[in-house]
Amino acid sequence: MQDSPNAFDTALTGLEWSPWLEAAEDMVGEDGYVERLGQRHAAIFLEQKPTLLVSFESRQSLAGLSRSEHPMGWSMVRALGWSHLCLLSDGETWFRDRTVYGYFDRLVDDGFFDEFETVIFYGEGACGYAAAAFSVAAPGAKVVALRPQATLDPRISEWDDRYAEMRRVAFDDRYGYAPDMLDAAEQAFVIYDPEIALDAMHAALFTRANVTQFRVRFLGSNLEQALWEMDVLLRILAQASSGKLNRLSLARLFRARRGYLPYLKRVLARLERENRLYLIALWSQAVMREIPGPRFRRAMRNAFAAAETRGLPMPPREID
Repeated sequence: MQDSPNAFDTALTGLEWSPWLEAAEDMVGEDGYVERLGQRHAAIFLEQKPTLLVSFESRQSLAGLSRSEHPMGWSMVRALGWSHLCLLSDGETWFRDRTVYGYFDRLVDDGFFDEFETVIFYGEGACGYAAAAFSVAAPGAKVVALRPQATLDPRISEWDDRYAEMRRVAFDDRYGYAPDMLDAAEQAFVIYDPEIALDAMHAALFTRANVTQFRVRFLGSNLEQALWEMDVLLRILAQASSGKLNRLSLARLFRARRGYLPYLKRVLARLERENRLYLIALWSQAVMREIPGPRFRRAMRNAFAAAETRGLPMPPREID
């Protein structure tokens, strides 16, 4: 950032696309640059070295991760002294834009990625697709993609009806089919919630020898925000940079879900839909030992009452 040590504290909250970019350019100063890529994309670079995080983010998603509406990667710059290249979009574009292709072509021609010891590509959803697709520009990079789409080409993924407005956008030209673009990566991690069937179907298309697919059940469709609130997202990226990220380390990090209320409520809701009274009682009491709350107390009482009416066995009642 600029000379002022408080540059990171400058808020970009509530700014529209162009004013946000102008303010970000002032903050970056001589340590990097902001480059507009057509009407709906921009590249924001901060140089620290020797690790480079390339994150793909949408302007609209920033508020969910930062009160100041900063790119997520700036937290890594601040905490670990990483360099950061943020590809920012105005809306969900999947970064299917020739100006973005041209920008990465220039980076490759300039040997930009060769200047760093470690390069990590990161994104979620449409941005996860882009992280995988553009990682081919930096052979040997590591990739962390949350619930990415493999492609929206209807010839391959016509079963995904969530993004009908993207059907006319080309996904069969350059930087197109994301799973194939991962062939040059050293290692890639595709993290998704298998309870979301369409996300799981896309994840299956990423099956490759260098890809670890990791399931995080009941974290929902806003996986990035969930991992952020669980305080594990930056730890995932840090472990990826050091080569310590694997299936076991991910499982250990995912233990944080035990204290994450939205996860606990989603599990309870599933048990209630399936009317599994015994498990509702067990789950509710286990949660209330650590996190007292009316939602779980009500579920427990209802489960015991229903079981008593039907004469069903139940676990010991430890909490009133």
